Amino acid sequence: MKAILTDITKCIGCQECVIACKKQNELEQDIPRRFHRNDGLSALNWTSILSKDDTHFIRKQCRHCLEPACVSACPVAALIKTDEGPIIYDGGKCIGCRYCMIACPYGIPRYDWNKAVPYIQKCTMCYSRIREGKQPACTETCPTKATIFGDRDELLAEAHRRIKNEPDKYIDRVFGETEVGGTNVLYISDIDLDFLSYPARPETPVLPKTTAPAMNAVPSAFIGMGAVMGGFYWFCKRRERLQHQEEGDKE
Repeated sequence: MKAILTDITKCIGCQECVIACKKQNELEQDIPRRFHRNDGLSALNWTSILSKDDTHFIRKQCRHCLEPACVSACPVAALIKTDEGPIIYDGGKCIGCRYCMIACPYGIPRYDWNKAVPYIQKCTMCYSRIREGKQPACTETCPTKATIFGDRDELLAEAHRRIKNEPDKYIDRVFGETEVGGTNVLYISDIDLDFLSYPARPETPVLPKTTAPAMNAVPSAFIGMGAVMGGFYWFCKRRERLQHQEEGDKE
C-alpha cells in the first residue's frame, strides 16, 4: 500500500508541492472567500502549507485513512478506497449530501461552490500517476525531500529510524501510524501536530465503526420516508378530488 511521509523538520515552505498539485490537477487560481477555513484548502487547493510560529511549515492534505470515515459516511459510494491506498472520488455518483465533510476527522473534503453542479474536491494522491508507476507530483517536486513517497511499511520503518537516530530532534511519535485506524499520509515532527485534526489522538477509535450503524440505516430510512410521503401525497390528492366532486354535486 502506497503512502507519503512528510518530515516537518525538512520543509522550508517553498510551496513547490502546492504548485505541482495545481498543475497536475489543472486547478485554477483560487479566490479567497470569507467562508473558507483558514488552512489554505479549498475546491481549487488540494494541498497547502501552514506556518506555525513562523518557524515551522506543515503541509496539509487528505490523509487517505486506512479506515476512512468519509467512505463509510457516503450513502452512494461516491468515495472509494483503492487497493493502492488513495481515496478517490466519483462525481457521477455524488448527490451533494456533504456527509463526507462532516465525517472527516481532519476536515479535508471541500465543496466546489463555484460550480452550478458542485462537486466534492480533495487530494487523490495523484492516483492516475500511481497507476502508471509514477509518484505523486507533490513528492516528485519537493526540493528538500521533506515529503517522500513509497510503500507504507517502508516509510514507517524510515520514520522510526529517523526518530531513533535523532531522539533530540523529533517527537517520539509517527503521526498517522495509528490515529483513527492509521493513515497513508504520515508525519514526523519536532512539534505537536494534533492541531491538524479534530482531534485524532493515537487512542481515537476507528471512525467507520461509529458511522457504519447510522449509514446502514440510511437506505431503509429513505424507503420508509418515501412510503410516508407517498401515502401523504395520495391522501391529499384524494381529499382534493373528493372536495372537487362535492362542489360539482352542489352545482
